[in-house]
Amino acid sequence: MKALLLDTSVIIDAERGRSTLDALLDDHDDLAIAAVTVAELMTGVHLATPHRRPARIGLIEALLEAIPVVPYDRRVAFEHGELLAWTTRHGSRRGAHDLIIAATATATGRALVTAYPRGFHGLPGVELLA
Repeated sequence: MKALLLDTSVIIDAERGRSTLDALLDDHDDLAIAAVTVAELMTGVHLATPHRRPARIGLIEALLEAIPVVPYDRRVAFEHGELLAWTTRHGSRRGAHDLIIAATATATGRALVTAYPRGFHGLPGVELLA
């Protein structure tokens, strides 16, 4: 059993049929998502056409029933600050949400499952599964 944090990109790719989570995950894996991932997914709901919106909200509701959401708490904030400092020192700026997702993974001891490893590659303490 592996403790995993799903990045938004993996969920979106699965929704669009570009990949299947079954290929990356085992039935016994301990899955979670970061709170900011919910915000990113909800952005997609609000930007979707009225025709696609119900399917997207249905996906998110099903996901939230099955997978716990890790809050942005003190541990995540400390890790986030460390990653922000590291990226500043190394001139390796990253997306704000990507750093929060990476901080959530490291704060909870989870490997990060992503379809976009470039956004996380080289970050200290971040174990990637792509």
